[in-house]
Amino acid sequence: MEAESRDPQTERSDGIAGIGVVKALAHPVRFDLFNALTDFGPATASGLAERLGESSGSTSYHLRELAKHGLVREVEGRGTARERWWERVPGPLRLASGSRADPVVREVSDELVDRWNEQRAAQLEEFVRRGDEVLEPEWASLATFTTSSLRLTRAEFDALITAYDAWLQEQVAEYRGRDGVPGARPVQIQFNAFPLIDRGAAS
Repeated sequence: MEAESRDPQTERSDGIAGIGVVKALAHPVRFDLFNALTDFGPATASGLAERLGESSGSTSYHLRELAKHGLVREVEGRGTARERWWERVPGPLRLASGSRADPVVREVSDELVDRWNEQRAAQLEEFVRRGDEVLEPEWASLATFTTSSLRLTRAEFDALITAYDAWLQEQVAEYRGRDGVPGARPVQIQFNAFPLIDRGAAS
C-alpha cells in the first residue's frame, strides 16, 4: 500500500521523516505498532492487538494511519479481505534536516528519541537478565557489547557515522524482508554515536 498523503510535510521519502510522520509516531499505540513490526516482522491487526494488549479495532485504525505516512504497508499476496497482513516499509527513518528548528517538532522528536532509547535499553536489559534462561546457549553466546571512546573533529565524526551506516545497510540488505526462514529468529543491532557531555569540565 502506498502512502495516501503527498504533503511534503507528512510524506516519508528516502527515509526522511517530515513533520507529519514525526507526529504520527508520537501516538503511543502507533509507536508500539511500528516497533513491533520492525522487531518481529509482518503481522495482522489481530496478532498485533494480542501482542500489545489492544483491541483489533484500535490496531486496525492506527495501522491505516501509519500507512498514510508511508511507515507501514499491506503485505502483497498475503492475507484476505478480512485479515490483512502488515509490514514496516523497509529502510532507515531520519528527521528531515531543519525540522528541529520548529520547537513543536523538536519537542515531539525528543519524546520519540526518549521512547526509542527506553525501549532499546529495556530490550537489552531483558536479554542480559533472562537471555541465558530462555535462549539456547549457542544463541545467547553470540551477543556482543562494544564501546569505543574517541576524540574526533566534527567532520571526522560525520564521516565515521556515514561510513558505518553505509556499511551496515549493505550488510543487512540481503536479510531484510525475510519471513519463515528455518532456524531464524528476531535479532537487533543497536548503534549509538554521540558527543559526550563532560560534566567534570570547567565551565
